[in-house]
Amino acid sequence: MSVMSVRLADDVTQQLEDLAKAVGRTKSFLIGQAIQAYLEQEAWQIQEVNRGLAEADAGDFVPDAEMDAFFAKYGA
Repeated sequence: MSVMSVRLADDVTQQLEDLAKAVGRTKSFLIGQAIQAYLEQEAWQIQEVNRGLAEADAGDFVPDAEMDAFFAKYGA
């Protein structure tokens, strides 16, 4: 496990301290959880973008008529 230093705005630090007290966890634990959640979200988003690009490169598109019907259904 490694140690890092980060600079946080005073209001963010206060919110973090308040949350840590409220849930009975350390600030370090909460920061670690937040970073892990962020990394998982970003990895998922990158994977989905890459999957969409691969589908587009393969020519896997919805037919125009199907898209027109979808938009017509919602009044667009």
